[in-house]
Amino acid sequence: MNIFNELESQVQCYARSFPVVFERATGSTIVDAEGNEYLDFLAGAGSLNYGHNNPVMKAALIDYIKEDGITHSLDLHTKQKEKFLTAFNDYILKPRKLNYRVQFTGPTGTNAVEAALKIARKVTGRQNVIAFTNGFHGVSLGALALTGNQHHRGAAGVPLENVIRMPFAGYYGKETNTIQQIEKLFADQSSGIELPAAIILETVQGEGGLNVASVEWLKAVEALCRKYKVLLIVDDIQAGCGRTGTFFSFEPAGIKPDIVTLSKSLSGYGLPLAVTLIKPDYDQWEPGEHNGTFRGNNHAFLTAEVAIRHYWKDDSFAEEIQRKSSLISQQLKRILLEKGAPFMKVCGRGLMQGIDCRKGDLASLITESAFKRGLMIETGGSEGQVVKCLCPLTITDEEIKKALKILAESIEVSLQIHLKKVS
Repeated sequence: MNIFNELESQVQCYARSFPVVFERATGSTIVDAEGNEYLDFLAGAGSLNYGHNNPVMKAALIDYIKEDGITHSLDLHTKQKEKFLTAFNDYILKPRKLNYRVQFTGPTGTNAVEAALKIARKVTGRQNVIAFTNGFHGVSLGALALTGNQHHRGAAGVPLENVIRMPFAGYYGKETNTIQQIEKLFADQSSGIELPAAIILETVQGEGGLNVASVEWLKAVEALCRKYKVLLIVDDIQAGCGRTGTFFSFEPAGIKPDIVTLSKSLSGYGLPLAVTLIKPDYDQWEPGEHNGTFRGNNHAFLTAEVAIRHYWKDDSFAEEIQRKSSLISQQLKRILLEKGAPFMKVCGRGLMQGIDCRKGDLASLITESAFKRGLMIETGGSEGQVVKCLCPLTITDEEIKKALKILAESIEVSLQIHLKKVS
C-alpha cells in the first residue's frame, strides 16, 4: 500500500472504505491481491450494471481491438458510432416513443450535466436553474452548483451561483405538496423567484439517500414546466440504464423530459461514456460550442451497442430486474424485522435500494462489518446514514441471498455495538 500512500492524492475516497488492493473481477465478484473474494454491491457506484468483465461485451471488445477498430475519434463519424446510434434508436428511443438528438459530451456524467445546463440557458435565455434538496449532479462547477451536499460544495473555492434550491418530493413529509409550493412562488410576482431556464431532478436521489420521487410528483413537475415554459432535465446518470427496473427511470411516470443525461452504465462495461439527450427543437448548438477530446470513445460505443442489443431487445431483462428488486425488498424488510430495528427502514426503488439507519455512524459500522465478511457496500445520504445496495443487475438469486445473509449478520453485530455506545 506504500505506493498509494506516497504518490496518490489525499482526495481518494473509496479506497479509504475498502483498504485492500484489488486485482481481478468477474460478474458480481471482485477479488483482491491476496485472493479474498467480495460480493460487489458497489458496482462502480452504479457504473457496472451488467457486472465486471461481462463475457458478451468482453468477447466483442477483444475482437474489435484485434481487428484494429477505431479507438479515439473526437466527434468524427465512425462505423461503430453509427452502430451504437442505430441500436440506441431502435431498441431504446423508438419503443418508448422518445425523440432525442444524442450529444456526445466529455466521458463523465458531470460533463453531460454541464452540457444540459448550457443548452437550457442558451435556448431559454434565462440564467437560473432549479435544483432540489439532497440532489447530486457532479462536482465540476456548474454541476456542483446544483449539488446539495455541503461536503462537496465546500471544495469549490468560489461562489456557486445561478441555482435556486427547492424541496424534493417528501422533503417536508408525505403530507406536504412541494410542487404547489414551487408553483406559488412562480405565480407570485413578489416572491423574488424569477422563472428559471430549467428544473433538474433525479427520480431517485442516489447520493442523496435513495429518496424516491412518486409518479404523481414527477407528473406534477412536468406539468409545471409545460405551464411556465421551463425545460425539464432528468439526470438519469445513476438511476438510468435499468437500475430502477426500466431503461429510463422516469418511464413509470409517463413523462418526457426535454433533456436527459446518461453516463455510468451506458457503456455497459465500465468504460467512460456520457451523452446528453436533447429534444430536436432545443438542439441549438453552434458547431464546437461544447466539445471535448474524449467524446469519441469507440470502445465504449461498441460495448454500449452490445449491451443494448443483448439486454434490451425485449422486456425480459426489465422484468427480471423487477423480480430481483422485489426479492431484495422483501429480504431487507425481513432482516430489519428479525433484527429488531424498528427505527431503520428500507428505502429506494428497483435495484437501487438500501436501509436508512438514521445514523451515519451505525451505517458505517454495518458497511465496515460487511466488508470484513466479504461484501462490498457503500453508504449515502446527507449524513452517510443509508446503506446502499447497488448490485449488478445481472446478479444471481444465490448471490443475492449470500450477500443479504452477510448484511444481516453485519446489522446484528453493528446494532449491538451501536446500542452499547448510546446506552
